[in-house]
Amino acid sequence: MDLLALADFNLVARHGGVGRAARASGRPKATLSRRVTELEASLDLRLFERGTRLLKLTEEGRALHERTGALLAELDETAAAIASGGGTPRGRLRISAPLLFSQVAMGKLAAEFAVKHPAVRLEVTTEDRAVDMVEEGYDLVIRVNPEADESLVGRAFLRDRLVVVASPDLGRPEDDRPVPAVVRGGDGRSGVWPLMAPGGRSRLAFEPVLTLSSLIMIRDAVRVGVGAASLPISLVSRDLAAGRLVHWGDVDAPEIALWTLYPSRRLLSARVSAFLDHLRQAFPHGTPDELTAYVGS
Repeated sequence: MDLLALADFNLVARHGGVGRAARASGRPKATLSRRVTELEASLDLRLFERGTRLLKLTEEGRALHERTGALLAELDETAAAIASGGGTPRGRLRISAPLLFSQVAMGKLAAEFAVKHPAVRLEVTTEDRAVDMVEEGYDLVIRVNPEADESLVGRAFLRDRLVVVASPDLGRPEDDRPVPAVVRGGDGRSGVWPLMAPGGRSRLAFEPVLTLSSLIMIRDAVRVGVGAASLPISLVSRDLAAGRLVHWGDVDAPEIALWTLYPSRRLLSARVSAFLDHLRQAFPHGTPDELTAYVGS
């Protein structure tokens, strides 16, 4: 397979058209178009659906772009690293991270990483949705309890657990009456928290009185005493230690695990490797106490 033709195909696919690719790269449109046509002929496949104004990848073209684009980028990075005399991290590093982790820790993590690796241009996007790494151009994503994905590899670097907390002024009901609760999103319907406490397992009914979109907002509302809430222990451990909140029990639910995910490929860029090392140094054991200490330091 002609690597030059393959590189030009990926250039056109990445920019969504021959004209855009030509303007971005300074290459002639005719050359790019010819290379793509030659690649299609050599593979005996149609890689693009061609309309009057639109150029769209076929299913085969999308598969080829996803599998070869990252490899070609790695070849460029390897050549640049050798030419510069080593594997010094450099270039653009795009990361997608969930909202809560970004709010409490990502600013500090990103700043410390930028100081250590000034040749890397770090870009962090905050969102809880499952992004498409290849289509959206991310090098690394951080996700909470991600679903299995054969195209990605990764590891859990932090673990947390949910606890039900409330203000000391909010009395816990002694009968079966539901407790007022602050909840995140959802439809605001009543429910039950299954709890684990020193006295054994129990079930605590709750009735939402306030619905908020951020866990930090929920914590702040619970401090005021409007209701109880289920929150990560790392977010409220300082409040518990200071007596601003009281612990009603651990939620009987799977642990919260934060994972780093990246495309499954043999060669990992120096930028991604450096950020993974940075996370390992910040959270060597991956416990909730480490996250609390890091945020508070």
